[in-house]
Amino acid sequence: MYRIPFLDLPPLAGAAGTVRLPGSKSISNRVLLLAGLAEGRTLVHELLASDDTAVMLDALRALGCTVEQDSASGALAVTGIGGRLPVHAARLYLGNAGTAMRPLAAALAVLATLQGGEFELSGVARMHERPIGDLVAALRPLGCTIDELGTPGYPPLRLRGTAGGRLALERAIRVRGDVSSQFLTALLLALPLAADAQDIVVEVDGELISKPYVEITLNLLARFGIAVRREGWQRFTIPQGSRYRTPGTIHVEGDASSASYFVALGAIAATGGDVLRIEGVGSDSIQGDIRFVEAAQAMGADVRTGPGWLEVRRGRWPLQGITLDANHIPDAAMTLAAMALYAEGPTRIEGIASWRVKETDRIAAMAAELRRVGASVVEGADFIEVSAPETWLPAAIRTYDDHRMAMCLSLAAFNPTVGARVPLRILEPHCVAKTFPDYFEALFALAKADPADIPVITVDGPTASGKGTLAAEIAAALGYGLLDSGALYRATGIAAMWDGVSPDDEAALATLAEGLDLRFGDGADAGRTWLRGRDITDELRLETSGLMASRVSAWPAVRAALHALQLSFRRAPGLVADGRDMGTVIFPDAALKVFLTASAQERAARRHKQLISKGISASLADLRADLEARDLRDRSRSVSPLKPAEDALMLDNSALSIEDSVAQVLAWWQQRRPFGHSA
Repeated sequence: MYRIPFLDLPPLAGAAGTVRLPGSKSISNRVLLLAGLAEGRTLVHELLASDDTAVMLDALRALGCTVEQDSASGALAVTGIGGRLPVHAARLYLGNAGTAMRPLAAALAVLATLQGGEFELSGVARMHERPIGDLVAALRPLGCTIDELGTPGYPPLRLRGTAGGRLALERAIRVRGDVSSQFLTALLLALPLAADAQDIVVEVDGELISKPYVEITLNLLARFGIAVRREGWQRFTIPQGSRYRTPGTIHVEGDASSASYFVALGAIAATGGDVLRIEGVGSDSIQGDIRFVEAAQAMGADVRTGPGWLEVRRGRWPLQGITLDANHIPDAAMTLAAMALYAEGPTRIEGIASWRVKETDRIAAMAAELRRVGASVVEGADFIEVSAPETWLPAAIRTYDDHRMAMCLSLAAFNPTVGARVPLRILEPHCVAKTFPDYFEALFALAKADPADIPVITVDGPTASGKGTLAAEIAAALGYGLLDSGALYRATGIAAMWDGVSPDDEAALATLAEGLDLRFGDGADAGRTWLRGRDITDELRLETSGLMASRVSAWPAVRAALHALQLSFRRAPGLVADGRDMGTVIFPDAALKVFLTASAQERAARRHKQLISKGISASLADLRADLEARDLRDRSRSVSPLKPAEDALMLDNSALSIEDSVAQVLAWWQQRRPFGHSA
């Protein structure tokens, strides 16, 4: 998950491979609430791990549900409250999760009225701008006491009641359907808690939008024992005697809205014989957003589908602009606006007034950000019309803390249809954690780019200058890959010691280097290294390994053998490479070259401190003498001698902290990028 202020995407040129989708947010949070309200223990498989589900899980725990990992199946086990409140007071923070705020507000309003209690629901500032007044207006005539603690019609809310209260259920409950389908969903999820003595009828005023999301609700209610009778989309009846019962086990299918980004990716970039396969959602999906496939096909995507999978490749090119009433796929329809960047003729998306009341005003936000990349955009109260750029612009895309803005607009990196390729910057990319924490990792695993377009920062310098630490910090800050070239030479030296190869046998060392079975960890294993399946992380840091690396790296045949391996690290979105010849030999076209140095005395003092902290005795004078000797050897070798690249920026960190050094390099990097100071 990225926690950086921006992520730069190089111009991307193609895509292929397989992506496994995270669980559906819409299904995940509905299932969690239903499991929390039901009798019994529910095992939830393939649950989405995201910000929205995290706040729902926190809320369920606060309300007395038991939530734990099932050791046998690996699924999440939720033991519900069986419709009876064990906790009668709580303050629930729900972030920006509409799928948690609306249903919990309705359920707790009903339970507090019948069983007594006081509950406060709040969220981020944007949640307090998202309307909930129509749901409140539907609940108050039933006898629910709801205090609006901020602006009337919006969260935060206080829901309270006295034990033994009753609900006025004799007449149909009316709710507006033309602002958000989540109001109807909230009532359908809450009212079975009060259906002991009679049928409960809910009637919708106006045209119900986002009907497929209500279909998901009805489908899941049935899984938990509630068979709602429906008359069209205007009248819904919850039968007398309805009671939530666990289905025992339930599986969350992949998120169809998230699938839209990869369907679009395949339509744009899976060319030639390449295909992009999407697993986790397919022809058997219960989600309405699966119909995005039809819209993508209308624009020219070549899509095959089956149970639990989709396969996409480029069909018509350029894509064809379309006009579509997207009322049935409001979330996924955002991706069509990004596909319009690659279409012949305008793409007009209508029936999307609900975009105005989502995580941000998505019509205004999409219009503003699409214009940044060069598109022509017309917007209205309930539509957006997008025409492809005549000239593509390097743009820093604002995301408005909206996950779908970040994911949709990342597709603009596959530019252009004509003209020069340009990079793209996504501001606050970590917002994807709301529904798809690993989105960018998934994108880069599929995407292809011309190596010349992938930015590289090199950090060269003498032994113990701190270049490895600096490079790792820069890579983490930018979300880039890391190449510790010194580790390659150290690993070659370690392999030589294991095999009894002399450091003077150039040919044998080159053979070892060429067949180096080396693996660098990522994710939870980041910072660890394996050679021939053996963890050598600690061994790499030994003085003997450093000395051996200095000797083997002097051989031209060894350096040639490792050259191709080092070049292979240049992958999207970018690379930070540290060593002694990264900027001079390996990546002479690097966008930023830093030569890091410090006095021999300062470097020796740092090394001495490291060794002492590990309980290793050392002489400061000996360490300094050794460093000076290695510096001389590295500067004097005939192949790739240690020296700054002609265009390198010099950074003497003798008196700088690592934080100061990182800040300086990031400032230089900002100056080299075409986005100004937008981040």
